Amino acid sequence: MNFQGSRRRGEDGVSTVINFLLSNARLVLGVGGAALLGIATLAVKRLIERAGRAAENEKVEQKMSESWEELSLVSASPTLLRKGIEGVVMKHVSKATKQQTADLCQNLEVFSPEVQPKHEAKSKRSQLCVLTLQERLQQFYSSRVVLAPHEVEKAQSLALDICTEIQGFLHSRHPDMPLGEMNLGGSLLDDLQVVSADHACLLVPLQLEPSLWRLIPGEETLLTHPLHWMVRRINLEYFPRGRSYWDRYLVGGYLSAEAVVNMFSKAVMETANWPSISSTLDCLVRPVLGGPELRLEIRPESETESSNQLLFISMLPVLREGDVVLTAQPQLTSPWVNAWHLSLYPWETRRLAQLDAGDDGCRRLMLKILKAVCKLSPPLRHLQAAPLTNLILHLSDSESDWSKNSLEVRFQQCITELIGHLEQEALHSYFKPAVNLLNGLSEDQVDQMGFMLYCAVSDPDILLI
Repeated sequence: MNFQGSRRRGEDGVSTVINFLLSNARLVLGVGGAALLGIATLAVKRLIERAGRAAENEKVEQKMSESWEELSLVSASPTLLRKGIEGVVMKHVSKATKQQTADLCQNLEVFSPEVQPKHEAKSKRSQLCVLTLQERLQQFYSSRVVLAPHEVEKAQSLALDICTEIQGFLHSRHPDMPLGEMNLGGSLLDDLQVVSADHACLLVPLQLEPSLWRLIPGEETLLTHPLHWMVRRINLEYFPRGRSYWDRYLVGGYLSAEAVVNMFSKAVMETANWPSISSTLDCLVRPVLGGPELRLEIRPESETESSNQLLFISMLPVLREGDVVLTAQPQLTSPWVNAWHLSLYPWETRRLAQLDAGDDGCRRLMLKILKAVCKLSPPLRHLQAAPLTNLILHLSDSESDWSKNSLEVRFQQCITELIGHLEQEALHSYFKPAVNLLNGLSEDQVDQMGFMLYCAVSDPDILLI
């Protein structure tokens, strides 16, 4: 901590104690306590800086001493620290948020059209400042979350054109490759994409002979991971190796997802005539090489178009059997080259749609709001759609009222529930309880998320800026 102005002997000792508390806060207090202690430290730092700049001001010294007394009363134990700091910290957070809201309201006058009468501008400004959380959520959804129909239509049309080009290329170069009809999938198709239409998924279904291949659930394999399935070659004594096109990608008797991805990378990403395709589609199409994903970047060719029109398309080899969908995603199944990822996305989105259709609920709307909040907030960007979807599914089992009138209550409840899951560092999958959806997060990421969400408990508006 850097203090301004003169320093008294002993300030270094205080700084050392505070630094020690901060470095060990998460172990003692958890995410919520660490967030409180962090905010309190900032508040104390500001008080000390203010005292250094105006040492002769008795009122400032008195205010600083009162704050130190408040902190000293709750420093006896971690439990008292967590409860006691809350009052001091939330007072500073609330004051800062109110000041920010007031500044935003004042700035509205600057951005108002000059032709607009002053009394109308003041009326709109005052209305914005007194909006309830329910109204703020609806405003945030309409202005920041939902995509314009023409933007979605343009992205889908471009993705379908790419799909047609790739399918035609594969049929001409590899006519014996048994593939199903390629199609689009993911959030862009399911009306769950938020903020901007910037990514799409191209599903490439592989056709396997049922008598030659068997899909083995992850729990039945040596990996014992519910999401890591394997595809075994069977009946080799009757149908020797070579009878199936996909036998060439066998590794140890199993169809290798990594080998299939490498094949498509060479056959499509490194071989297709992308300049010719770009000229046909009037946009710049280029493969994103060097990673485990089959990914294309589409950029508008016209410089007049805004840069936010950048679109990424992921090419995803899939296997289907009944309601089971396996995807070849080595980045999710590494280091197991033979493992295929069980996609729970179809089950989760179908369940959300069924629940909303049953009670005319707002679960999908809530999911889109939460996704937009995480996408627009840097501390929350590491929180993917899957944990948010499962959070809502778990909450739907205990809460029956999901009408649009309860949007405010459900939003605050989602924040509280998410803090609890971050405290435990566990959010279990709705369909596969053995899977912890927070496993991929680091401790620093959990701390940053907990800090942000804990501040949002007292003032949810900070997530909707």
